[in-house]
Amino acid sequence: MTLKEIFNYTLLTAKEFDITVFEVFTIILILVGTSILVRVLKRIFTAREQSKKFDYGRSHAILQILRYVLWIMAILFSMETIGIKITLLLAGSAALLVGLGLGLQQIFQDIMSGVTILFEGVLKVGDIVELEDNLVGKVKETGLRTSKIETRDNIILIIPNSKFVNDIVINWSHLEKKTRFRIDVGVAYGSDVQKVTELLLKCAKENEKVSKSPQPFVRFNDFGESSLDFQLFFWTTDTFYVENTKSQIRYAIDAAFRAGNVQIPFPQRDVHIKSRVK
Repeated sequence: MTLKEIFNYTLLTAKEFDITVFEVFTIILILVGTSILVRVLKRIFTAREQSKKFDYGRSHAILQILRYVLWIMAILFSMETIGIKITLLLAGSAALLVGLGLGLQQIFQDIMSGVTILFEGVLKVGDIVELEDNLVGKVKETGLRTSKIETRDNIILIIPNSKFVNDIVINWSHLEKKTRFRIDVGVAYGSDVQKVTELLLKCAKENEKVSKSPQPFVRFNDFGESSLDFQLFFWTTDTFYVENTKSQIRYAIDAAFRAGNVQIPFPQRDVHIKSRVK
């Protein structure tokens, strides 16, 4: 049997088309070629990321889009190779697609939200985001339907993409890696406010996680019911574990106040007891 006869050998006969060895071989070549092309693109993008020519998050988003497009084209070409007309297939299954659309509206909404996220780049791998209920996490992967978020407890959350599009989401690192945070501190009335300011700034500047520029600053916020209320503002790039940084600064503030005889008051209430006259 010649090579031509082997390629023309019919493996499966259907009503509208026949599948030959050559067509199966062509489909395998298309799929293998697509897989190789995707891997080559991934290596190119990785090299660009390492050379700092591409932003990691945006590079990952572009690669995801290219991967989806290439695989969709590969599947369509494979179907055309064995004689399946895509236009006729879509026309014949229009009613089925409508039914599926009504039943899978949420899934389609998540997919369209994923496309929006990947094209607009509003959510990138490595971003620190804050969701509802003060849930903070780091974006580990952005997919077409869902995205993976790693919380501070090292728990991976799989979240539908529609949540990022429809809900209010705070992206701490979308444009700027440094984010500003604050610590509220109250001191007793009669305290030296200039001394309090100096101690607060000293505690912030001595912490290695606090950015040198912009520099921390203190705001005398208000005269409280039982305390003079201050706010210590600082910037940091370690936003994911900023609660640990806040804790370290609070420890330092407590020690500095104790050494400097600055009192942190506790709420006090006067209770008047009236005796009933009989």
